[in-house]
This record gives sequence, structure tokens and C-alpha cells, in this order.
Amino acid sequence: MGIKAVVAGAAGGIGQPLSLLLKTSTLITELSLYDVVNTPGVAADLSHISSPAKVTGYLPKDDGAKAAFKNADLIVIPAGIPRKPGMTRDDLFKINAGIVKGLIEAIAEVAPKAYILIISNPVNSTVPIAAETLKAAGVFDAKRLFGVTTLDIVRAETFVAEIAGKASPQELTVPVIGGHSGETIVPLFSQVEPKVEIPEDKYDALVKRVQFGGDEVVAAKDGAGSATLSMAYAGYRFAEKVLKALNGETGIIEPSYVYLPGVPGGEEIAKETGVDFFSVPIQLGKYGVEKALNPLANITDKEKELLKVAIEGLKGNISKGVTFAQTPAQK
Repeated sequence: MGIKAVVAGAAGGIGQPLSLLLKTSTLITELSLYDVVNTPGVAADLSHISSPAKVTGYLPKDDGAKAAFKNADLIVIPAGIPRKPGMTRDDLFKINAGIVKGLIEAIAEVAPKAYILIISNPVNSTVPIAAETLKAAGVFDAKRLFGVTTLDIVRAETFVAEIAGKASPQELTVPVIGGHSGETIVPLFSQVEPKVEIPEDKYDALVKRVQFGGDEVVAAKDGAGSATLSMAYAGYRFAEKVLKALNGETGIIEPSYVYLPGVPGGEEIAKETGVDFFSVPIQLGKYGVEKALNPLANITDKEKELLKVAIEGLKGNISKGVTFAQTPAQK
């Protein structure tokens, strides 16, 4: 069975390294790249790599987006502009929201069954925009729409391993729930497997570092961009898990930001949190989300406090996305 994967925003800071990583995957037979500039060049460059995927690059002319998306199995969307120093995620919102909405409209038309992985910030709002846009087109399947929050998990693994003195961070499972920006990110250090002890005096700083790790990168790049390489890795890691599940591998669990009322097990989490979109550990299967796993039963008092703050932030982010999607474009 051939798998067609697409990267929308493939020529950008996240798109290029993400496309490179996807080209190395043996699970992909066709890799289609779409962006407003440079995609034929990126495609030509990647096509020389000796892995099975056949690479093609598309530009907007001649309905390139639709050609790129047609019959795709998996579409990863890192499209949009990056956050620059001094820019709030809110400044990003209007531009990226419009970009995501346009791409999703094209996907709804030519690849309604695709698994859609959204990286474009602010994820807390762009995923609700995608959901509303797919609903409006009558093709929404919540089990196939994912907000990629894997970078928060990757960071949490890295930072926890540093504190706990673990040589290989990837051996740790660190659930991170909630949303995908600042205080909406809730790392559940009490549920790390294998168990680790976080010293009391380091706890708050560690939470903050997971929540605001992106700012470290923005500052270090000194005006030249935001987290692109670590984000590309995280996007690839999540995409690969979805592909493995499509391929029939079972028992794959990874947190993702999903529409809870539309996925098995999500209803009770939505009731408990009071929000419809939320990142929780998801069991992946052949048809996308098999089950949302409720991580809230055993959380500590500190985590409950973090959760409360996260939910408040998320409510605003979600309604902003929904409102944007439902408002007709200004001509």
C-alpha cells in the first residue's frame, strides 16, 4: 500500500528539515511539497536522496495546492510566518489563521480523508479553525485531525532527563497536556515513566522551561527566527507514529491536541475540563485516534493549579479560532 504524504509550507524554516526527515522514512512512497515559493528546488534537492519516496514540488500557480494535496494520506501543515522577537502569538494569529483556513479548504475538496497534522501557530486556535472549516465543508472527522504538541513533550523529555541525570531522554515518557503555548502547556511530572523525582526547588523553573522553551530559542537566534529544527523533529516524530499506526502497528500512544467530543473517550475529558479542544495522550490506530486517554485522575495539587490556568487560556484561544473560521472573509 502506497502512502502519499504532503508538507504544506515545505520551503520554510520548519518545512525544509521536516521534508528532509519525511524523505528518510521508508513508510512513505510519495512526498508532495507545497509552498508559495521555492518548492520545485527543495523537491529537486530531496529527490537525490536514496530512499523510496518520490518527491514533487508545487507552487500556487495552476491550482498547485489542490494538485499537491490530491488523494493524500497524511498532510503536515507547518505553513505560516514564524514568530519574531517582540511578537505575541496574537500578532501571528491573523496571518497564520488565514493561511491555515485556505489550505484546509483545499484539503476538504481534494483529500477529505487525509490525516491532518497541524503545526502552524497558534495551534490552540488553528486546530479549531481547521475543524470548523472541515465541518463547513461536511467532511470533518475528529479522529483524523491533530494539533502537533510533540515539541512540548520532546522538550520535557530533554529537560527532565537533565535534572534526573538520565543519559537517554527518549527512554522517558513525559505526558504533557493542555494546549501548545505558554501557560496552556501542562507537564505532568508526577506521571513520568520510569518515575523520576523532581527536586522541590527546581519544580517551578522546570515547568516554566517546558512552557516557554520556545522563547529560549527565539532569544538565542537573536532575531533570526524561532524553533524550526526541534519543531521539524517533533513533527516528524508524530507523523511517523501516525504512519506506523496506519500501517497496522498497535499500542502507539502520544499526546496530541484534538477535538475531544469527536473522539472515543474524549467526551468525559471535555466534561471535566470544560473545553472541546485539548491535548491528551492519544492511542493511535488505523483510522487515526482510537481513544483519548484521560490523564486527570491522579494529578497532583500543583498540576491541578497549572491545569486551571491552562483551561482559562485555552477557552479564549479556542473561541477565537472558532469565531475566525465562522466569520466570512473581508473582501
